[in-house]
Amino acid sequence: MTSDPPSARSSATGPIRLVMAQGLAPAVALLAILILLAALTEGLGLLLLVPLLEALDADPGTSRLSMLLRALHVPQGIGPLLALFVALLGLRAVIIQARGLMVQHVESRLVDGLRMRAWRALLDCDWRTLQSFRRTENASLLISDADRIGFGMQQAFSAMAIVATLGGVGLAALAISPVLTLAGGAGAMLVLLAYSGLRRRAQSVGEQLSRSYAEVHGSLSEGLAAVRAIKLLDGQRQASERMSLGLAAMRRLQLAFLKDQGLAQAMLQIGGGLALAVAVYLAVARGGAQAAAILPPVALFARAMPLLGSLHQAWLHWRHSRPALDAAVALIERAEAAREPAVPGLAPPAFEREIALADVTVRFDGQERPALVGITLTLARHEVLALTGPSGAGKSTLADLLAGLISPDDGGVSIDGVPLDPASRRAWRQRVAYVEQDPVLLTATVRENLLWAAPDADEARLHAALEHASATFVHTLPQGLETLVGDGGQRLSGGERQRLMLARALLRDPALLILDEATSALDADNETAIAAALERLRGSMTIVIICHRGALLALADREARLEQGRVAAIEVREC
Repeated sequence: MTSDPPSARSSATGPIRLVMAQGLAPAVALLAILILLAALTEGLGLLLLVPLLEALDADPGTSRLSMLLRALHVPQGIGPLLALFVALLGLRAVIIQARGLMVQHVESRLVDGLRMRAWRALLDCDWRTLQSFRRTENASLLISDADRIGFGMQQAFSAMAIVATLGGVGLAALAISPVLTLAGGAGAMLVLLAYSGLRRRAQSVGEQLSRSYAEVHGSLSEGLAAVRAIKLLDGQRQASERMSLGLAAMRRLQLAFLKDQGLAQAMLQIGGGLALAVAVYLAVARGGAQAAAILPPVALFARAMPLLGSLHQAWLHWRHSRPALDAAVALIERAEAAREPAVPGLAPPAFEREIALADVTVRFDGQERPALVGITLTLARHEVLALTGPSGAGKSTLADLLAGLISPDDGGVSIDGVPLDPASRRAWRQRVAYVEQDPVLLTATVRENLLWAAPDADEARLHAALEHASATFVHTLPQGLETLVGDGGQRLSGGERQRLMLARALLRDPALLILDEATSALDADNETAIAAALERLRGSMTIVIICHRGALLALADREARLEQGRVAAIEVREC
């Protein structure tokens, strides 16, 4: 016996795994019950057409359904039958309302759960693996792809409801006229089978559209981040053309899908109508059927044809959205596979003497040479160490090692002689503060940005951190700590943003403070202010400064110069 190909198994199990992972099995079971109840009431309402038509003749009905109603002591008059019909319609309306709300509940839980699972997976992912992901792909997954998946799941639930309703209509039709129903159903199935090529093409277009969405999203993200450079380079025309080409490609794919969808609907209507015409002709011309016997099945078939069209449309939409689900699950599983181990309650390593790197080598995928090669270096407690060297020498990678963001491929990192393993790396980061070259500020108030580092900090701690970071300018802002800093801190100057970042770092009360080119884009006055702040911190924490020259370099007790991933020289400096 041959097994299904992986793609087929994935297609069948992907949504099921997603439902189970979100704990939605009970909700989906309730949804299935509501779908079946809606289909049952639909079928019963259609079955009442027969006794209603018979009641119009004012003669006792001879159909099996009329005899069953009499056996159940249901009055056969037109009034009671119409009342029963209206009651069934009302019950079905209530059930459909409940079904719609449950679909919305399940879809929302699925989409929000997928987004949160992806977000947590990215946050907990090993830094090296995370760096290998494209930022635009991550953003596309969390925003547009998640919405496409939600729409696809909605279409899948819609298809389930339509299948159940078609089942109810089919059973009603079989009870009224088995031969005519089987003939019409066979014709409709032949038409649906003819659409297999369109369904495959829908999935292919969906895969292309996923890539197109990612490219357009990437162009938007990059463009928004580079608006200043675009304007300075007078590159508005090129940027507009790039975006226009991406949008045009995306719209072509969407149009191709709509054309296929319209073609499918037209073929279904024509094919279904032809099948109905042939079935009715054979029933009347060859079988001698009377109009009264044909009318209910024809009405049922007329009800079934739009349902078949909606089913095929929902299936096309699902196949169109399925690539987004596959890509999302693949990315999430890749990130989760690289999850950093977390040991609740694990205390950060003690740092009383030194951090030691012994013959450390770090390699990154896709790079010809290692980022670091055979680094042996000791960082003493409360020392100020400057890392210098040309761009690409490995300074930031070395800082990431010291901060516990990454582990070496060869060699080892230890704190006071205790190896820094993956679990203790995560705990060690609780005692590390990192000030990057590009300030990372929330679009929020000064207070909210500071509390990001220490949610429980009181006023005294906030003011002390601002004082130690030479960031007392905050007290002169219009609303002080409640001042909104703008998108990414744009309402503050570059120097103010960096000093606010330093204050936020100090709120962590770090044992190790790392500054990565923190003053490279600042003027002399702001650099001097940050240097003065660091000078006041000397002796209270270990400080690593990545720089090239200037006031920060003058603070260092030692300077380690890196070249091509190796320590080229270590110089002891006089402060």
